[in-house]
Amino acid sequence: MERSAMLRRLSAEKKWDCIIVGGGATGLGIAVDAASRGYSTLLLEAADFAKGTSSRSTKLVHGGVRYLQQGNVRLVMEALRERGLLRQNAPHLVKDQSFVLPNYKWWEGPFYGIGLKIYDWMAGRLGLGPSTLLSREETLELVPTLDPEGLRGGVVYHDGQFDDARLAINLAQTAVEHGACLINYCRVESLLKRHQKIAGVRITDTLSGETFEPESSCVFNATGVFSDRLRQNDQPGKPTLLALSQGTHLVVDKSFLQSDTAMLIPETSDGRVLFAVPWHQKLLIGTTDIPVAEASAEPIPTAEEIGFLIKNIGRYLSRDPGINDILSVFSGLRPLVRGNGGNTAGLSRDHFIECSDSGLITITGGKWTTYRKMAEDAVNAAIRAELLTDSPCITSTLPVHGALQNTDFTAARYYYGSDREALEQLELVNPELSGMLHPRLPYRHTEIHWAARKEMCMTVEDALSRRTRALLLDARAAIEAAPAVAAILANEHGYPKSWEITQVESFTQTARHYLPPQ
Repeated sequence: MERSAMLRRLSAEKKWDCIIVGGGATGLGIAVDAASRGYSTLLLEAADFAKGTSSRSTKLVHGGVRYLQQGNVRLVMEALRERGLLRQNAPHLVKDQSFVLPNYKWWEGPFYGIGLKIYDWMAGRLGLGPSTLLSREETLELVPTLDPEGLRGGVVYHDGQFDDARLAINLAQTAVEHGACLINYCRVESLLKRHQKIAGVRITDTLSGETFEPESSCVFNATGVFSDRLRQNDQPGKPTLLALSQGTHLVVDKSFLQSDTAMLIPETSDGRVLFAVPWHQKLLIGTTDIPVAEASAEPIPTAEEIGFLIKNIGRYLSRDPGINDILSVFSGLRPLVRGNGGNTAGLSRDHFIECSDSGLITITGGKWTTYRKMAEDAVNAAIRAELLTDSPCITSTLPVHGALQNTDFTAARYYYGSDREALEQLELVNPELSGMLHPRLPYRHTEIHWAARKEMCMTVEDALSRRTRALLLDARAAIEAAPAVAAILANEHGYPKSWEITQVESFTQTARHYLPPQ
C-alpha cells in the first residue's frame, strides 16, 4: 500500500463508480464493501486513516450492555451479530475478553445476572462464552485489586476487544487488495455538480499542494463528526444533523487491576457504564460523555472528565490511581444523530443514512462494532438511488487483511497477523532495525520502517499514534521517541533534516494534550 502508487492511479483514472470522503471506520468499511462488489472505488482522507474518532474508542467490539438496559434490543442484536462476524473475519485483532461486574448490593447479582443471560441468548451461535454468577471469593480471585469492603460477589461475561487503529489499517489494505484506491492527506475542498447533481469532487493533496478533480455521480459522505460540513457544502443552509459528544479515556499501569479480566462498572454518577480494560499491557479506563459544540481533529480532555474517571474508578479499586499515575489521556468525539434532549448519553448509537437531492449519500452515527453493516447499508442505499448498479454484498464472510486463525494473543506483535512473519524477516535481513524505540515502549525501529513502506505512514504522529499505539500507551515516552521516528521516516521518504525538526515540534505540541494536567 504505497501512497505514490495511489496518486499515480488518481492522475490516470478520471472517472470512478464511487468516491468516499472520509477514512475512518465507516469510510474504510464502505471502501471494502464497494471494492469487493466490483465497483471502481476511490477513498479520500483529509488527514490520516482513523485520525479522529476511529482511533480513540474504548477498544471494545461489543453488543452494548448499556443499550440492552435502555431497551434498544434491535441495536444490541445487530451489534452482537456483527461482533461475531468481525471475530471470524479478523481473528488476529478481535479476541474474547472476559469482564467482571462486581456486586455491592444484594439485588445486583440476580438483576445483572439475568440481564447478561439475555445478552448471551441474543448472541446465539456467535456468542463468545456464557455469563456466570460468582461468589465474593471467586470475584476477588479473578480481580484481586477490587475493593473488598461490602463486596457481595460478581457476574462474569464475555465481549470482544480489539485495536481500533490497527483494524483501520488492515481494512485499508483489504480495500486495496480488492482494487480500491485510497489516499490519506487528500482533502476534499468541494463537491462538483452538473445540472444540480453531483459529478465529482475537487481535492488537494495537502503534502504536495497538487489538485485533482476525480469524477463520480456517487459520493459517500463518511466524515464522521465533520459530516455536516459536506452536507452544507452540498446544500448551503441545511440544518445540522449531529449532536457531538466527547468521550475521554485514561491509561495507567496494569498493576492497578492485576488481572487479565476487565471490569465493568454498571452505573456511574452520570448514568454511564465505566470500563477498566487491560490493553497492550496497560489499563484503559473510560469513558465520559459530555456534549461539545464544535468538531475538532484533536479534542482535548477536560480536567473535570479526568477527575470524574479517577473518582469513579477509585470507588471500586483497593488502590486508587491518581493524576500522577496517568500515562496518557485521550479524547474522541462521537457523531450522534441529533435528538430533542440535551443529554448525549441518551442519544441513539444507531447509524443514519441520508441521500440528498443531488445524490450525496451521508452515513453517520453508529460505532466500530457495526462498521461492516453500516457500509453494507450505505452501498445498498446507493443502489436503491440508482447511483450504482446492483451487486451483492460479500463482506459478511470476507477475511480482513492479516487474518490469521488461532492467533496467540500473548505473543509479541500478534496484531500484525499474517504480516508478522514478513515483519520479522525484515528484522532478520536488517538486524540494525531491531533496536527498541524507547525503553518504556514495546516497539522497535522495524515497525516504523514497515509502516512507512507498507502502511502509508507519512508523519511522526501517524507512526506513534496509529501505526503503533505509543502515544496512547505512554505520552511522555512517545515524545521522547519522536526524534528517532522522524529520522526513520525522513530516510524512508527522502525528506530533509528540516522536515525532521518540524515534525518533532508538531508531534510534541499535539502529544502535550495527552499528558495529564500538572
